[in-house]
Amino acid sequence: MTAKTRILLLAHGSSDRRWCETFEALARPTLNSLPEARVAYMELAEPSLEAEVEQAAEDGITDIRVVPLFLAAGRHLRKDVPAMLDAYRERFGVEVTLLPPIGEDPRLGQALKEIVTDSLEASHGR
Repeated sequence: MTAKTRILLLAHGSSDRRWCETFEALARPTLNSLPEARVAYMELAEPSLEAEVEQAAEDGITDIRVVPLFLAAGRHLRKDVPAMLDAYRERFGVEVTLLPPIGEDPRLGQALKEIVTDSLEASHGR
């Protein structure tokens, strides 16, 4: 990754601020370790994906990688987000790459197993 790359951690978005805080907490380790990483929302919350792509372009970023904080690629990731990114490429003159959703990474499945196992052990220990 070059100095001209920005990572956007994309969440769906919600009008419920508590929902957004959950994703921001999930993103915090990445945000803390990668200065060019940001959280963006597809809809219903700020900052929007569009605003973050525009900001990246204004900052001189030429390569944007969008990491969806989704468990699977449904309609939004197959149609809506690619169409949005096509429009942003043309409008802002930047390269935007949509990466696979985090749910497709087998490490997430392993983390889920560990969380469930720990939860079971904690509930049996009461």
